[in-house]
Amino acid sequence: MLGGIDISALGILLAVVTGFGSYILGRRMRAKRAQKRHEKNQAAARAGETRQVRRARERREQGK
Repeated sequence: MLGGIDISALGILLAVVTGFGSYILGRRMRAKRAQKRHEKNQAAARAGETRQVRRARERREQGK
């Protein structure tokens, strides 16, 4: 016992599973935020392009 609290094997297993689930959820949410930030930065970069640069980029993208 730790300070009068009985920690059972089931309680430890539940804590481990909950912690792992929280870790996975956090990673997914962080990846989603990073993707949105990347798209926002791409849109901002494209907004400042000249027509010549935009057309060159579009030709490169079509060639892929």
